[in-house]
Amino acid sequence: MASWPSGNRLRRAALIALVMVSVAAPVSGAARPADVPAPVPATSGSVPVASAQALSERYAATRADLGAAERAATAHGDGKRAAALREFRAPGRQVLTFDGRDGGRVVEVFGDLSTADTIAVMVPGAGISVDNYWRLRSGSTSLQRASGDRTAVVAWLGYQTPTTVSLASVTSGRAEEAASGLTSFLRGLGASKPAARTTLVCHSYGSVVCARAASGAQVADIVLYGSPGTGFDDAAGLHTGAAVWAGRGSTDWIRNVPHYKVGLGPLAVGFGTDPIAPEFGARIFDAGDSGHSDYLKPRSPSLRNIARIVTGQPAPDKHPGGNGA
Repeated sequence: MASWPSGNRLRRAALIALVMVSVAAPVSGAARPADVPAPVPATSGSVPVASAQALSERYAATRADLGAAERAATAHGDGKRAAALREFRAPGRQVLTFDGRDGGRVVEVFGDLSTADTIAVMVPGAGISVDNYWRLRSGSTSLQRASGDRTAVVAWLGYQTPTTVSLASVTSGRAEEAASGLTSFLRGLGASKPAARTTLVCHSYGSVVCARAASGAQVADIVLYGSPGTGFDDAAGLHTGAAVWAGRGSTDWIRNVPHYKVGLGPLAVGFGTDPIAPEFGARIFDAGDSGHSDYLKPRSPSLRNIARIVTGQPAPDKHPGGNGA
């Protein structure tokens, strides 16, 4: 772990921590808009048996939950939330679980989970919510298409992501809260699809979530991309039997984030070792010139290589220069 360096580095790390807190604290301490009220969902529990009939029944039941939440949002006067929920109910959408309370949680399936041989579980980073979920949906759709008909992609927005510029986005609190939910979901998915090859695909702050869930996750691979770090010294610290992959595009702004983990009172600011650094010990894949939000752009090297990992194909070409190393 890169923590408490000496001399100039120590002063630099302390300054970085101070800047992070001075920028983030006013944001995190500001009054948050009241959460849109939503009813307790009638549909809950783990992933159902992955038969076409059982999944169809689950999707229909969740659609009813979305309808109830949409009516509550409309009554509350929040047209933006109501419109977002209306989109989730569009024909062909396969929403596995939804809970509109506390900002909203949603899990959606792309592809046919009942026939899938491989599954990718997408874990988003900061700034993703029910209201701007289209960003997660777009990437999930691209990955499913690139991976083929025998792959299902599951978009797991199962936690309240931190605001992009906030104290929460540079500390692990939200990730620690999310990890148990992700682990529970993966166990249910494994019981429903025991023969499927499952991969965690973790973007940005989502890699911090995945790192904390890794030890309890029965998955073949963990893909970290656009990652600020994981909070662990190295891949071995994740205590997982999965292959750990990392990639970063050469134009991703996150390459400039200092890889320190600095104690600040009861908090630790930052996430330590760079996942694409040799000392972290991850397998590196070529992410080309991807920017922070471009990794799953159609026909990009990063999308192609992530799809290869998900489907268990031969190891992607390594190209450290293209990963912003």
